[in-house]
Amino acid sequence: MKSIINRLMVALLLVTLASAAAFAKGKRVTVSFLTDTKVNGTLVKHGTYDVVFDEETGELSIVKDSKVVATASTRLEQREGKARSTETNTIVDGDDTRLVSITFAGRDQRVVVNQGGMQMGAIQ
Repeated sequence: MKSIINRLMVALLLVTLASAAAFAKGKRVTVSFLTDTKVNGTLVKHGTYDVVFDEETGELSIVKDSKVVATASTRLEQREGKARSTETNTIVDGDDTRLVSITFAGRDQRVVVNQGGMQMGAIQ
């Protein structure tokens, strides 16, 4: 009897965790960086990483082996159409390559990285 209750409790816990993950407002995708890339001032070495976007906080995280390598605050920009595949946009700035945005497959919005130290506003 005790083992049945234990199994029932474990099953209930697994269902609860699975439902929480299903309703999470976020997106996770695997991306390969072909060159060393700076994300919000943090150097991310070339290689394969998980990119995690939290829609509620607007935070983009670069993760390797369950360790967060870099984070950045972001904003969403509307695209003309849905992306057929996941797209990363970078820019070469001097000797550095910076991540500018990422668009997830099937989405009609791009996630634009807010660059550290940059401010929006009118030029006086």
